[in-house]
Amino acid sequence: MWRSVLTWLGGAALVYVALCAALYVFQRSLLYFPQPAHVDTPSLLLSVPGAELQVSVLEREGPRAVLYFGGNAEDVSASLAELAASFPEHAVYALHYRGYGRSTGSPSEAALQADALALYDHVARQRTDITVVGRSLGSGLAVSLAAARPLTRLVLVTPYDSIEAVAAQQYAMFPVRWLIQDRFNAAARAPQVRVPTTVIIAERDEVIRRARSDALVSRFAPGVAQVVVIAGAGHNTLDGRPDYEAALAGQR
Repeated sequence: MWRSVLTWLGGAALVYVALCAALYVFQRSLLYFPQPAHVDTPSLLLSVPGAELQVSVLEREGPRAVLYFGGNAEDVSASLAELAASFPEHAVYALHYRGYGRSTGSPSEAALQADALALYDHVARQRTDITVVGRSLGSGLAVSLAAARPLTRLVLVTPYDSIEAVAAQQYAMFPVRWLIQDRFNAAARAPQVRVPTTVIIAERDEVIRRARSDALVSRFAPGVAQVVVIAGAGHNTLDGRPDYEAALAGQR
């Protein structure tokens, strides 16, 4: 009997170790879901080490610009019109992550953070009034950028404290904190942000739980972050809602 129990336990342990190994090897395919660009928008190609990045662009005269970093399964070309409406006096630059749209290369935390800095530095040569909007996955990039470069305003949509914490909740039976490579620890950088920040939370967010957004908000210095909760909205049902658009525009 004991031999059978030990054999079963040994088999279960082997299966668990195999699942952990698979999670480690394939984790980036669980985090990044590259999307083609479905909307034909004016674009610039930004050359960075190891890749050519597509940036969907709406040009406008003047010093103001919005940089947009979208979600992990988002075609940011489709977000250009809403951003243009919410920021009518700003040029808009929406980054297609590596492997998304016509951008080459493969996404990783280090690569995307470097790409966000490269886009900012490119835009800042001509624009002096820069707002950064980060949504879902892109909220971590936006916080890191705001901690490293001067901005006018930061907007975070359905943000998290870290992807590590989000993954630990979703895959609670695995030692995620030992396995994860791309941690996107926004909470660690939030105390360095000094610009006015709007945090937009979907009341019924089923992907990034409220606790994760609240944990991020708690890390900002007092008076930096204003929280706007969109009643009844889910993670992917914010678009087109007047209260969401008003929050984007800074009217709430």
